[in-house]
Amino acid sequence: MQTKFVKALTVASFVAAAFSAPVTFAADKIIKIDGSSTVYPITEAVAEEFQASQKVKVTVGESGTGGGFKKFCRGETDVSDASRPISQKEMDACKEAGIQYIELPIAYDALTVVVNSKNEFVKSLSAEELKKIWAPGSSVKNWNQVNSAYPNQAMSLFGPGTASGTFDYFTEAINGKSKASRSDYTPSEDDNVLVQGVASNLGGLGYFGYAYYAENKDKLRAVPIVAKAGSPAVMPSPESVMNGTYQPLSRPLFIYVNATAAAFKPEVKAFVNYYLENAPKLVKEVKYVPLPTEDYTAVKAHFKAMKPGTGFNGTPEVGIKITDLLSRIK
Repeated sequence: MQTKFVKALTVASFVAAAFSAPVTFAADKIIKIDGSSTVYPITEAVAEEFQASQKVKVTVGESGTGGGFKKFCRGETDVSDASRPISQKEMDACKEAGIQYIELPIAYDALTVVVNSKNEFVKSLSAEELKKIWAPGSSVKNWNQVNSAYPNQAMSLFGPGTASGTFDYFTEAINGKSKASRSDYTPSEDDNVLVQGVASNLGGLGYFGYAYYAENKDKLRAVPIVAKAGSPAVMPSPESVMNGTYQPLSRPLFIYVNATAAAFKPEVKAFVNYYLENAPKLVKEVKYVPLPTEDYTAVKAHFKAMKPGTGFNGTPEVGIKITDLLSRIK
């Protein structure tokens, strides 16, 4: 029975099996991936290139980070895309099913707050103003309730659904608690729906991953963010993410790999190795921010060591360094 077998498997046996197995694929091999719509463009780009050179089919879904983890912890997928770390509830579900996982950071994202392209009055928003807008029970309906200098313009809010890792990270970073948010907004797990919502409403305000803003700059305007009183307003960009000035909305992105699949399915091991080797180029191509070279080196070593588990305690953590994260997993 797989559950009992996985529980009995040691880290050493994972490593030995995974890196001694011959890399040969049958034409009917399938790698199943689902999860975050934010991470989807990266994984889809990797899958397309990998399939071009291998006789392996890679399916990539985008049911949201939460939806992806539900499938992953039922053993239905080999890899789960995630825009936030695995939650305690998901850890428990995986443990109950005997699913061990390897947590791999693969890129950075600038979670981007956007307004309609014709909105000329919002020059920046502070973290406190965002909290005023998005906090549970918020009564903000018009823009002049945020700032008296703004017009009496109705505000239309668009954001990720509650199964989204972007929703979890934003609420943790802005409201101080994951999933704590007003509910009277238009939600969607499809970021393109959010793009269209803000683009078609003069008073629109929304948030999602940087790549979706970068692809729609003609329809939207990104809002510079003031992290705290007295700090300058900072635009989301690869540069501001890398130099640490875009706070508190910079975040790492992840893939979670089923440890048994990595150890005993050569095509999964090969795919993840290909992913990590080609991530710097492909992450940049789809408008996200690659990790520093030394971080990718550390992530590759972490995968080679087949260390299952997570460096988090069940909630997103703002400002975490990749090397510090990996060092927590023993």
